[in-house]
Amino acid sequence: MKNDDYQALCEALVSIDDAKEMNDFLRDLCTPNEYAAFVERWRVCKLLATEQHSYREIHALTGASLTTIGRVARFLKDENNNGYASVLAKIDQK
Repeated sequence: MKNDDYQALCEALVSIDDAKEMNDFLRDLCTPNEYAAFVERWRVCKLLATEQHSYREIHALTGASLTTIGRVARFLKDENNNGYASVLAKIDQK
């Protein structure tokens, strides 16, 4: 897949005006399992960001695997993308 394809998808995503439209787009774009994985990772991310739960507690609350929780934690804290952190910051401002 070319970088232009990634850019085109990002542009499509940022063109969306509201949560309902995003939900409709993601449900068309993703399989039910892919969509559920997005939802699960986002829930894990929000719980990790509170720093109030262990991985095992998050697993019990979400059903997410410890591998998924660890991966989300790594991208939340250690990776340079800052995608999770920047969106969390925007949500906290609302």
